[in-house]
Amino acid sequence: MIRVQIIERSGSEVFSVLKSAMRVGDLRTFSLQKRERKVVHERYPGWMNWSSSEGVISCEILSPQKPDSEWQFLSALVGS
Repeated sequence: MIRVQIIERSGSEVFSVLKSAMRVGDLRTFSLQKRERKVVHERYPGWMNWSSSEGVISCEILSPQKPDSEWQFLSALVGS
């Protein structure tokens, strides 16, 4: 499991922008599931649970079937 926190700048609304981009297809390799609380990648195993509170986005990347491959999801998210 990999845990990541993203701290938004005031007024940037990164969480809303990312969700919107996934919904309309601008981020084609990522999609939302389970009431937009779970993010999956089309190619890499696992998923990311995320939530936002007071400008902090908390993420947990999980891959129970291939536990050593969470880094691939993180790499796709951050963009190496």
